[in-house]
Amino acid sequence: MTEDTFRIVVAAAVALACIACLVQAVAMFAFYRTARKMQEKAGPLVDRAEPVIEKLGPMMDRIGLAAEKVAPLADRMESVLAITNRIMEDARPRISELSAEAVEIARSGRQQVERIGELLHDAGDRARTRLEQIDQAVDDTVEQVEQLGDNVKRAVLRPVREVNGLAAGISAAVSTLVHHSRKPSVDQATQDEEMFI
Repeated sequence: MTEDTFRIVVAAAVALACIACLVQAVAMFAFYRTARKMQEKAGPLVDRAEPVIEKLGPMMDRIGLAAEKVAPLADRMESVLAITNRIMEDARPRISELSAEAVEIARSGRQQVERIGELLHDAGDRARTRLEQIDQAVDDTVEQVEQLGDNVKRAVLRPVREVNGLAAGISAAVSTLVHHSRKPSVDQATQDEEMFI
């Protein structure tokens, strides 16, 4: 192989290596943008589920730190493309590390969204259960109030009936005493006999 051919092959290899680094940088930038978009889409959910997010604060801090690590590394990739020969050996491990971090960020973001969905579903179920309990308690209370009304009515009317019965008995006794002290007239005796016939 001649020296010119060797130089062409080496130049082609360097060009391919540059293209590979560029493709890897674009892929990392795409991972970075995907992570950013996912974070932006999760923003409204975070606002609606603020109590849940407060519990998930430490996890969100880790996601923020990982996103901050990805941004400087994307900036470094531009300088890596400019100095490809010298940094080629260092770039591959860094790119694989960034890819692993981006995949981990995406996985973690998906898990957080799934957890938020589960928490919202669970909160809805709990609210529904609590409303059913309140409805049952209201029904029970109404039934107890009705029973209490019936009991009060019976409790109030019972002494009144007893007093009426006692008054009727006293009235009958007085009437009997008053009528027995007088001799019954013939008309009255005839009338009493007709009543029993």
